[in-house]
Amino acid sequence: MTSPASTSMSIPFFRYPLLFAGQREEILSAMTAVMERGAFILQSDLVEFETALANFTGARHALGVANGTDALIIGLRAAGIGAGDEVIVPSHTYVASAASIHFAGATPVLVECGPDHLMDPESADSAVTNRTRAIMPVHLNGRTCDMDSITTIAGRHGLAIIEDAAQALGSKFKGRNAGTFGVAAEFSFYPAKILGCFGDGGGLTTNDADMARKMSLLRDHGRDDSGTVVTWGLNSRLDNLQAAVLNVKLRQLDSEIERRRQIARLYRQGLESAPDIVLPPGPDDDPDHFDVYQNYEIESGRRDELRARLEKDGIRTIIQWAGKPVHQFEGLGFGAVTLPFTDRLFTRCFLLPMNTSLTDDEVEYICDRIRRFYAG
Repeated sequence: MTSPASTSMSIPFFRYPLLFAGQREEILSAMTAVMERGAFILQSDLVEFETALANFTGARHALGVANGTDALIIGLRAAGIGAGDEVIVPSHTYVASAASIHFAGATPVLVECGPDHLMDPESADSAVTNRTRAIMPVHLNGRTCDMDSITTIAGRHGLAIIEDAAQALGSKFKGRNAGTFGVAAEFSFYPAKILGCFGDGGGLTTNDADMARKMSLLRDHGRDDSGTVVTWGLNSRLDNLQAAVLNVKLRQLDSEIERRRQIARLYRQGLESAPDIVLPPGPDDDPDHFDVYQNYEIESGRRDELRARLEKDGIRTIIQWAGKPVHQFEGLGFGAVTLPFTDRLFTRCFLLPMNTSLTDDEVEYICDRIRRFYAG
C-alpha cells in the first residue's frame, strides 16, 4: 500500500455521480417500471416507501412530500402553529428551519447551540415566553439532540415538539430514533443526504393518527381520500420516480450508516492527537447516542489557514450555510440577536469530507495532511 505521506490525492467534498453509479441497474429498473406503468403521482411506489420509512424509524405514520422545507411547514401547520406564535429553534442550522416557521405564519426565536453543536437546552428554556407554542430541535450532522432535556422543557411549558431531522435519519438517542420524539418530524432526501434521491424530496413522520391525517391533507391541496377539498393545502407530494429511487436506496441504508461510522472512527484515530482540533464524539464514546455522521464537523482555531492548506493538498472542505448561522444573515432581520457561543463557533467550524465514496486511504491522507499542518 502506498503511504499517504508519499503521494498526492484529489478528494472532492462529495462525489455526486456515484449516487447513481453504485446501484445503477437497480435504480434504472425501478424508474423504468414507474414510467412503463405511467404511475407518477401518489402511486404504489410512494406507499411502499412510506411504509418502509415508518418501519425504519419506528414511527406509526410516514408521508412523502416534495422537500424538507415543505415538510416542516406542513408539520407546523398541522400542529396548529400560526400567526402570533413563537417557535424556538437554534441559529446553528440551515435557513430552512427558521424559514418554515416564518412561512407557517409564526416567529422563529433563535437560540444557542452547545459544545455538541446542537440546540442548547438552557438557552432554549430561557427563550420561552407566553407566545411560545413549539420548540424545534435540529438534529444536526447525524446526531440526535438531548431529547430528555428538550422533552422536559416542552412538557413544563406545554410546547409542541417539531423535529428537524433532515440530517439525522437512523440517528438515535437512548435507543429511540430521531423523528419519533415530537408530534411531527421532518426528513430531507436531498441528494447529498444519507438517504438521497435525484432531486428534492422530503418526508414526515408522526405517531399521532390525527396529525398524519392533517399532514396528508396539507400535502395534496387539502383533498381527502374522495378527492373533496376540505381545507387549504399545498402541492407538495413526493413523486413516484423519486419514491422508487428511495425504495432502492433504503435497502442499503444500514450498510451506508455503518460505513459512515467506520469513517468517523478512522478520523478520530487519525486526529485525536492533533493539537487545536475539536472533533465530534466518536461512534463508541457515548452510549446514549447512536450517530450516523451525515457530516463530520470539526473545529480549529486556525480554521482558515488549515482549510487553505488542505485545498492545496487536493482536499475540499466546506463551512455549512455560506459560513453563517441564521442570525447572521442581515436580510432576515435578526440584527438584535446576540448568540456569543454560536458566533464563536462559526469562526472555528468546518466540514471534512464524509460520505461512503471515501476510501480508508483517502481518510488517512486527510488526517496525515492535517497532522502535517500542525507539525509545521
